[in-house]
Amino acid sequence: MLNNLKVLRAIRYWSQQDLAERLEVSRQSVNAIETGKYDPSLPLAFRIAELFEMPIEEIFTSPSKKD
Repeated sequence: MLNNLKVLRAIRYWSQQDLAERLEVSRQSVNAIETGKYDPSLPLAFRIAELFEMPIEEIFTSPSKKD
């Protein structure tokens, strides 16, 4: 799954640790999601979308929908 989490985080000047604390996950989890090594669970994806006040579809996309 592709995502723009790193960009969204950088716009807010948050470190991976800052985002991890806001999401109540480890910094390693944030890193794994950003690098595409781990797809977040649906509840975590909803928490991320809520935190950034964006629809999930604007944060996460399927590789087949990459344009």
